[in-house]
Amino acid sequence: MKRRCEWCGSDPLYVAYHDDEWGVPVHDDRRLFEFLILEGAQAGLSWLTILKKRENYRTAFDSFDVQRIAKYGRHDFLRLLQDPGIVRNRLKIGAAITNARGVLAIREEYGTLDAFLWRYVDGTPVQNARKRMVEIPAKTKVSDQMSKDLRKRGFNFVGSTICYAFMQAVGMVNDHVRDCFRHKEVARIGRSTGGPP
Repeated sequence: MKRRCEWCGSDPLYVAYHDDEWGVPVHDDRRLFEFLILEGAQAGLSWLTILKKRENYRTAFDSFDVQRIAKYGRHDFLRLLQDPGIVRNRLKIGAAITNARGVLAIREEYGTLDAFLWRYVDGTPVQNARKRMVEIPAKTKVSDQMSKDLRKRGFNFVGSTICYAFMQAVGMVNDHVRDCFRHKEVARIGRSTGGPP
């Protein structure tokens, strides 16, 4: 039996996400934006709920094409509000559109969303080695700063806790517990893909 972080439970979708994605460094702008939006959508819900809706989100939000989403108007907003395949929350849907526009502004300044976000960890994943889940914080000074900076740029649903969950998901930090079989694997991937973007 492989030892895993206990949060993923036994649901096959959750286990696959834990085993294949969580903590693996992401440098693709579209995927980074996808995780940012999905982490915001998860606020107040379980991550498993969002995982089950992820394909619906990809369809509803044009595969997370930032340029297309940034142009969404009232018609798209109403279409999304009526889509049962996603979380139909007016504020979260509005935030996805607003945040897409914010990403375009970031690209103007930094070239890529990747360059902007990964500078918070100097381009290299932080390798934590916590023994138990209770030792993992809900937020850190780095996620506080990321949240503050994104909010200044008009982003919504980017509180520090959401930002830290995002950092964990996209491999900016390795928070697999030490006895999880993925801890060393993700650390190895992080070392091979690290360095300034």
